Amino acid sequence: MGSFNGYPSLLNLKTKELQEPLLEELYRLLTFCLRYANNVQACIFQEFRIEEDSVMFVVNLTVLLDCLSIFSASSLPGMTTALKMCYRGYGYPLTLFLEESGVVTVCKIQTQEPEETLDFDFCSTNVVNKIILQSESLREAFAELDMSSEVLQITMSPEKPNFRLSTFGNAGSIHCDYPKDSDMIEAFHCNQTQCNRYKISLLKPSIKALALSCKVSLRTDNRGFLSLQYMIRNEDGQICFVEYYCCPDEEVGEFET
Repeated sequence: MGSFNGYPSLLNLKTKELQEPLLEELYRLLTFCLRYANNVQACIFQEFRIEEDSVMFVVNLTVLLDCLSIFSASSLPGMTTALKMCYRGYGYPLTLFLEESGVVTVCKIQTQEPEETLDFDFCSTNVVNKIILQSESLREAFAELDMSSEVLQITMSPEKPNFRLSTFGNAGSIHCDYPKDSDMIEAFHCNQTQCNRYKISLLKPSIKALALSCKVSLRTDNRGFLSLQYMIRNEDGQICFVEYYCCPDEEVGEFET
């Protein structure tokens, strides 16, 4: 790993030495950045150093994933890959050092100025309802619903059905109802009845994160905006979060079918 030393940078990220599962986890997490945000905590890295309050830039996601997978096709069982990412500052490329069995590959990716980030103004003080679910149970629920439907209707209520998922597709109307004391629900905080529809085409990208997660926090605010926060635990027990926000397609009447 001595080949990595001495490279000046404002941002210095190095995965735990010889921890390929961690590198694979980072690779998988980065594939979700097209539609929503990842919160990768500093503790997941062996070394995390940043000399400014914040650093923000844009890189081509496809190029970044291609660079991270350079060794994946040729790696032998037991082989591990270490990664270091460096960024000198405005106008400089993002530099990746990948090392495996003493072989170091250096990739430089052109950076661009970030566009203004879409702000959903989702404030925790405006959250009306919140449910924490086991991901496995939510995956099973999605498997039962008709994904030919244009919308997914989510109903949360202090009264029964406390939590309902509904679709309206080629197979007709399908409803999955879960009481608040269901085994799939770990926490249920519902202040008022809300029934909103969300376009399934906008929710489908989040299913990738659902497949890797162990828990899901589902929140809605007073406008019906939906927040999905997926908790992902890697093989070392470290935790990352993927958040997804979606505006309602339309608000419907109470328990409309």
